[in-house]
This record gives sequence, C-alpha cells and structure tokens, in this order.
Amino acid sequence: MAHVLIIGGHGKVALLAAPLLVADGHRVTSLIRNPDHADEVAATGADPKVADVQDLDTDAMAELLEGVDVLVWSAGAGGGSPERTYAVDRDAAVRSMDAAARAGVGHYVMVSYYGAGLDHGVPEDDGFYAYAQSKAEADEHLRSSRLTWTILGPSGLTLDPGTGRIDADATEGGQVPRADVAAVIAGTVREGARLGGVTVEFNTGDTPVAEALAAHRAG
Repeated sequence: MAHVLIIGGHGKVALLAAPLLVADGHRVTSLIRNPDHADEVAATGADPKVADVQDLDTDAMAELLEGVDVLVWSAGAGGGSPERTYAVDRDAAVRSMDAAARAGVGHYVMVSYYGAGLDHGVPEDDGFYAYAQSKAEADEHLRSSRLTWTILGPSGLTLDPGTGRIDADATEGGQVPRADVAAVIAGTVREGARLGGVTVEFNTGDTPVAEALAAHRAG
C-alpha cells in the first residue's frame, strides 16, 4: 500500500479522511502546524508531523516528501487575511507541487472547491476573492505540472452525516457532507492514476462514491 501524506492534517475533512486511508492499509502521515493537535491526529491512525508549509521552501518541502507516494492537499488559511490566504492557498500549494515533482510523488490530490477557476467571477473587493484567486492559480499550476494529479471540487461543506453517495455530474454547486468529501479522497487514492488529469466536482447525491469516481476515470 501507499505512503499518503495529508497536508492540513488537523482540518475537519482530513481528520475524517485519515482513518479511511488507514483502514485501506495505507501508511498515513498528517502534517500539522500546531503540536497541540498531535494527539487528536494520532487518534485517527495517522502519524502526526509538525511543520508549517507557509515557512517551508521548495527544497525543505521536497525533503519532507521523500518516500511519499500520494500527497493530499487539504490545507487552507481558513479565511484569514488576504496575505495569508495567498501565502498558503496559492504560494505554499504551488511550492508543494514543485516539491512533489522533484521528490517523485506518484499522485497529487488537490482538495479545491466546486466552481474554482480563473473565470470565478468574484469581484476583487469581495472578501472571498483572495481565496478564489489563490485556488484558481494553484489548480492551474497543478494542471500544467508533470505530476499525476486529481483535483476534487466539493460544493458547500456541511457537518451532516455522510451518505457515501455523491453527484459528480451536477451542473451547479450545492452542498455535501465533509464525511463524503473524506470518502471521495479515500476513493481517489484507491483509483490512483486512473483519475490522473481529472477534475471531479461534486455535490451530495445518489451515486455511490466508488461508482461516481469510476465513471470519471481518465479515458
């Protein structure tokens, strides 16, 4: 099985994804900024590792990624200042992609959001602009990289119980439980290169996660 590194390991989605990945037999390392979160992360079955991606240059990140098979980017500034948003959601994410290519990471899984893209249409004076622009630029950098990548675009996140079912063919955004986003991450890791070069945007729905992902395999 694979060595999976989750960047943003204490996030709500990551804490739900880690035990699913562990149950699949993967070795999971969860990167966290705050050492006080180590016990909570360890309880998921993942190995906590303390580092702040905002402070790591590409060389340091590449060293961190040595031996990693799958990188799951689930980090974010969490609605902080625009400066921090650009620093984490764009700049650190881009460095992680360059580092992953250098370290030979086999699969890069980016957790983005439904509707992300350079044509997002968010006005510059809108508080959401920095996040929308950062994610768009990071996603574009990933698409232009030589990595095997998959971009996941969940719609509005809820704390509802997971259903194990999604709609990956919706024409507009809606909502989806974080637990189902975690299931999609685990399913994407299972699919591996079969989802290479694929963007999967999804809401909650009626199709089992595995079936929905299989329908989006690269042709």
